[in-house]
Amino acid sequence: MHFDPNVLAKARHVLVFTGAGVSAESGIATFRDKLVGLWERFDPTQLASADGFRADPALVWGWYEMRRAGILQARPNPAHLAIAALAKRVPRLTLVTQNVDDLHERAGSPDVLHLHGRLDAFRCFSCDRPVGSLPALAEGAGAGRRIEPPRCVYCAGPLRPGVVWFGESLPAHTLERAFAAAEDCDLVLSVGTSGLVQPAASIPRLALAAGASVVHVNPQPALTGHPREFALAGKAGEVLPALLQAAPIGSAPMPRPAPARR
Repeated sequence: MHFDPNVLAKARHVLVFTGAGVSAESGIATFRDKLVGLWERFDPTQLASADGFRADPALVWGWYEMRRAGILQARPNPAHLAIAALAKRVPRLTLVTQNVDDLHERAGSPDVLHLHGRLDAFRCFSCDRPVGSLPALAEGAGAGRRIEPPRCVYCAGPLRPGVVWFGESLPAHTLERAFAAAEDCDLVLSVGTSGLVQPAASIPRLALAAGASVVHVNPQPALTGHPREFALAGKAGEVLPALLQAAPIGSAPMPRPAPARR
């Protein structure tokens, strides 16, 4: 079924729900990508876990430092910029992401709901206190190597990345805000996500149950057959700018991408 851009133009509250496919278009590896080098023989679910960190903190910290180095060099892509522009053209927009990078923020989107945490929000593994300032990126981190994690200034425990590991719960307040937005909005743009990871994958379902329309933007979108569910197949960085151009809504300019962080 064809999606009418007028639905976006008339929306009073748009919920944009983004997944790994959006960051992948900026060159950030996803969990589906094959690991190479030092990590080739490890399962990502082992590295992204408290048990994996306890077993070998230097291995896990080195993996996340390599990921952080890649994020620092990445730039927001046209999908990130289109979402930031859309927020200036509709009465209300809630941005919920499963991504742990800061590309939405660098594109100009404020108050992003990070369901899986942020890679640059470190805290102590032992006492759980947050880190006031970010540790400097370890030398040679981008090449990928074992790196001992910095230590907490309060208890000397090892620092960990502020992401949600396998076996951990999503941040309750963030999830509550996301679910509340799903039940209040009248349009969901589900972008670059397979919709398989729970409980975040419940967001489109909650929106449909509350009477909203849902548009899936993905190279291979999966639909449930609901009459208010639509698919726009393609890359997010191509589909979203075209959708904004097609929808007869305000004409706030596209923001300029922020430079890569050093």
